[in-house]
Amino acid sequence: MNRPKIRFRPLDGILLLDKPAGMSSNAALQAARRLFRAEKGGHTGSLDPLATGLLPLCFGEATKLAGLLLGSDKAYEAGIVLGATTDTDDADGQPLRRRPVPVLERAALEAALAPFTGVLQQRAPVYSALKQGGEPLYARARRGEAIEAPVREVEVRAIELLDFAGDRLRIRVTCGTGTYVRSLARDLGEALGCGAHIASLRRLWVDPFREPRMHTLEELEALAEGAGEAALDACLLPLSAGLAGLPRVELEEGEAARFSLGQRLRGPWPAAEPAGVFTRGGRPLGLGSVEADGRLSPQRLFRPALEPGCGG
Repeated sequence: MNRPKIRFRPLDGILLLDKPAGMSSNAALQAARRLFRAEKGGHTGSLDPLATGLLPLCFGEATKLAGLLLGSDKAYEAGIVLGATTDTDDADGQPLRRRPVPVLERAALEAALAPFTGVLQQRAPVYSALKQGGEPLYARARRGEAIEAPVREVEVRAIELLDFAGDRLRIRVTCGTGTYVRSLARDLGEALGCGAHIASLRRLWVDPFREPRMHTLEELEALAEGAGEAALDACLLPLSAGLAGLPRVELEEGEAARFSLGQRLRGPWPAAEPAGVFTRGGRPLGLGSVEADGRLSPQRLFRPALEPGCGG
């Protein structure tokens, strides 16, 4: 039986999805997009299929914020297994090597974790979405090609050892953009001399959503079937929520009209890049940059958007 064709609609807003394990970020996006019938959608940086937790999805005009959210700080809780390495650096991969796990005390584990905070040179996993020659590394790895994964500078703000027993430990990581927790686990295992891989991974928050009210796909499907589209739309955050935490510029009516036409303005605004630009009434106009002399330049402009209700 053929599914009825979905009639997509213009829709602007941000959905804080609790991604399930075993699903790619793109598959989760497309499932949510079909439920909401959103014409346009994007996510703000991939979570591994094994991972769960916060995946902000942007619909309509909110897709213009995806790059901003992609570069935000994030926090994760990770379960790590010591003594075994895999080709993907997580439990979804093929085993590579097993080694005995030394007897470890908390102090020794915390000392081993300490060098992985701060600004690091980190080698990405071979199975990752990073591109070389326009192709994701995982695609080349699946073909069996020899790959030299790139080394990049990342910043880990903090690592907390939550608990450990035997060959298993659990950590909380707060980090900047581009950090791979799988790589942290791999490198920690090598520092301990026994190898390691990620067994579980959950994203806790993404700035500016520090205490997110997340929605599961099951919850959204139940709303769609039982309460209808208005209840679904109430789960969306407005565009303004994605600008929270940025320096704020408010414009008078005439200034707002000029800014929305792409014109530069000068005003008593402190330097900021990026800044969230709003009307005096609080309607988001877009992203801008303010130079030291107070000149405001448009970066990303929003068309007038329907501000959906805030769910939770």
